[in-house]
Amino acid sequence: MVEKDMEEKQKLLTTLPSVDEILRSNQGVQWLNVYPRRYVIQAIREVIDSRRKEILKGFISDISEESMMAEIVNTMEKLSSYSLIPLINATGIVIHTNLGRSILSEKSLENIKKVSGSFSNLEYDLKAGKRGKRYTHVIRVLKEVTGAEDALIVNNNAAAVFLCLNTLSKGKEAIVSRGELVEIGGSFRMPEVMSASSAILREVGTTNKTHLHDYERAINDNTALIVKVHKSNFRVSGFVDEVSVEDLVSLGRRYQIPVMFDLGSGCLIDLKPFGIHDEPVVRDIVNTGIDITTFSGDKLLGGPQGGIIVGRKEYIEKIHKNPLTRAMRIDKLTLAGFEATLMEYIDEEKAIKNIPTLRMLLQKPEVIKERAKRIAKRLKKEIKDVQITVMADTSRAGGGSLPELDFPTYVVTIRSDNVSVNEFEERLRNGNPPIISRIKEGSMIIDARTIRTQDLDDLIKGIKSALSI
Repeated sequence: MVEKDMEEKQKLLTTLPSVDEILRSNQGVQWLNVYPRRYVIQAIREVIDSRRKEILKGFISDISEESMMAEIVNTMEKLSSYSLIPLINATGIVIHTNLGRSILSEKSLENIKKVSGSFSNLEYDLKAGKRGKRYTHVIRVLKEVTGAEDALIVNNNAAAVFLCLNTLSKGKEAIVSRGELVEIGGSFRMPEVMSASSAILREVGTTNKTHLHDYERAINDNTALIVKVHKSNFRVSGFVDEVSVEDLVSLGRRYQIPVMFDLGSGCLIDLKPFGIHDEPVVRDIVNTGIDITTFSGDKLLGGPQGGIIVGRKEYIEKIHKNPLTRAMRIDKLTLAGFEATLMEYIDEEKAIKNIPTLRMLLQKPEVIKERAKRIAKRLKKEIKDVQITVMADTSRAGGGSLPELDFPTYVVTIRSDNVSVNEFEERLRNGNPPIISRIKEGSMIIDARTIRTQDLDDLIKGIKSALSI
């Protein structure tokens, strides 16, 4: 009986084609014209090996040529597909760090494509006919929208803070309020950043209260910098007090010590008309006379990832000459994206309209409600036996920005008796394209705030597919 079983297995094994046979077939030739040869061979080998193991274990599956060819194609597509892919953000979180933060504006994308698809004057001064500096392409517009004397952009805000500390207080003390020793994303903490930069941290005050005299008492012959950090990703309320930027600038002038302000998020327009009162505007901070200000380019500003440094020319020039600046410099794609994004801010009304981050954050609730109703209507038309409702909810800005603000929004809630909400979420997440949603009170939540018009067809299709049994 055992011998007969082995004979059957051997017989099935001999029916399996070789790698070369499949490669020489019409389909194999076609695959080689479409996919990388390495992945074609790898996919064929994997499928043949899989069938061989199934036969030897006695799990006789479909070993027909048709089924094998289909599996080879699926394997090749997986091997050849990109890991970094677009998806649909249905969470309502606009500046979602895990989902790539800010979506770039159309003008920014156009400029990136135009510059990256051609040779450019990245470091060539066309007027002088000799080598130039890459940062000249954004310095003019940065100075214009912030009011600063000079500017520089590096690859992220943590790098900007590190570079400023290393340049201005290497081996010397930098004074920081204990209540501002924050931790940013990825467990990067301000004290650790300062230590790595070779600046010596001098803490003053307490967690909830720091006074001007705390800073003044800490000043000594080894003091090189006074640092203020905007608590952009958390709030301390109650019995609290902190020193204003203006007072720190006056203190710095009196003792001839530069003052630096790390804003975290970079806000270039006044958001008070939209009910947002706690986010400082970069130009207002610059107007206090502060020496150095740092902020992110990919949060509230709505541009590519980058750390922007603006301030007095004498300090920016020192930072620019630091050898580490080259290690942290941005490439031509980022420069092209930044220049186009910053140009939008020359007209603030157009910036709100054209920059996706601002448009999503500042859109009126009634606009979101109408979008949610359209989504619900289409879902009800195409999917049966599912509970679908539109309800009011709240969204968050995300990305460590505006942590205490709840933005009024409208969501589509979906509940199915046939698919559990956890299974539903997993299916959406693994769809094509992936749909990232959230669960609330046993229902799937699709927040219409972050659903774009171009996402609608794929959203409906993905939800319908995820609910199919």
